[in-house]
Amino acid sequence: MKKQLIMAICLPAALSVTYHAAAQSEDPASQRTSAGLVRQESKPALTDAQFEKFTPKANPVDTKVDYSIWDEALKFFVFRMGQSIREGAPSPEPFTGTRRVYGHDSRFRLEGNRITFSFLDDAIISSLTEYRQDLERTPEIVDITTLAKNEQLAFWINLHNVAIIEQIALAYPVSQPASLKIAGSDLPLDEAKFLTVAGIKMSPKDIRTKIVFQHWSDPRVIYGFFRGDIGGPSIQNEAYNHRNVGELLDKSGRDFVNSLRGTQKSGDALLVSEIYEEAKPYFFPQWPMDIKGHLRSLAEPEVLAIIDKTNGVEASIYERDIADLAKGEHDPNYGFLVVNDRTQGVQIPTAVARLLVERSNKIEKLIRNGGRAGLVTVIPFEDPANPSEPKEVD
Repeated sequence: MKKQLIMAICLPAALSVTYHAAAQSEDPASQRTSAGLVRQESKPALTDAQFEKFTPKANPVDTKVDYSIWDEALKFFVFRMGQSIREGAPSPEPFTGTRRVYGHDSRFRLEGNRITFSFLDDAIISSLTEYRQDLERTPEIVDITTLAKNEQLAFWINLHNVAIIEQIALAYPVSQPASLKIAGSDLPLDEAKFLTVAGIKMSPKDIRTKIVFQHWSDPRVIYGFFRGDIGGPSIQNEAYNHRNVGELLDKSGRDFVNSLRGTQKSGDALLVSEIYEEAKPYFFPQWPMDIKGHLRSLAEPEVLAIIDKTNGVEASIYERDIADLAKGEHDPNYGFLVVNDRTQGVQIPTAVARLLVERSNKIEKLIRNGGRAGLVTVIPFEDPANPSEPKEVD
């Protein structure tokens, strides 16, 4: 599997162009997003003039970008942790004979999917760099701004996430990606302009705030962007594309809003993630009314009750530990993984084994309490010869 991935991921991003399907235009009369918020007709003047070249154009062409290579890679190295049970994980016990605790010890450590950074070898990391460079060159093949908005949104999300994962992998082991400095820059990972698209140098934060947040009105776009740490939206185990982008944003948004790293109650205040502070000028100008309305659109009953019982909203929650299995540490202790009193045949670091056992126990508890171990998606039948176009993310 690893060898196949190395060979596949090195291939350039492919483009398939068709001309027979009519492009769907946005309905200017629509004033409400799918997340239930009143649409903002004008964004705040937070743009950098050079980024205006990425403004989506009207009358999009019917060109599709193929992300199957990235899809295969994500299925290979994304480890799913399951939905939140809204319980903080207890402090782990030190390893026998020492006071040192290796691996993840955060109360949020059982939330959010993980990238198996500690298992990526040099060949795979090199392939990530090549793929990121291929994505950067996509505008040399097709003008991104002429694509349908779902195509454009999927491109920017995938480029952002590939770049974040690649840079962390290059620097690994690192315990907190937010503190990572990119080679040749004194700026942290999120602000370093190590990407170049259509001649414009940009950072991951630029992609979010100067392109996507400027040109999309649906606040669910917030949840597409992986930041490399536990505190942010979860990385999905499939690539975004024009057909699934709305579905994946909804899935990621519901996961995040209904987790402890998304929402908590403190007295009569609703505590929310710091990511909403960044998004506030673009999507939630009438704070706290706008953010509460958005959260209600994605919240399950337990979180809905919290929203209704609180008044002010404080964006103060965040966990900066890396979203991996080992917390960016080399645990010198190895052992065999034991699940349900059965010893598995693979020897792994004890800190990773502990996390996997904790995850297993969490999922068992979730099932006992009547929760979902997974999601079932019902897809209406479509004629393969005449597929319908997915709803566009506004």
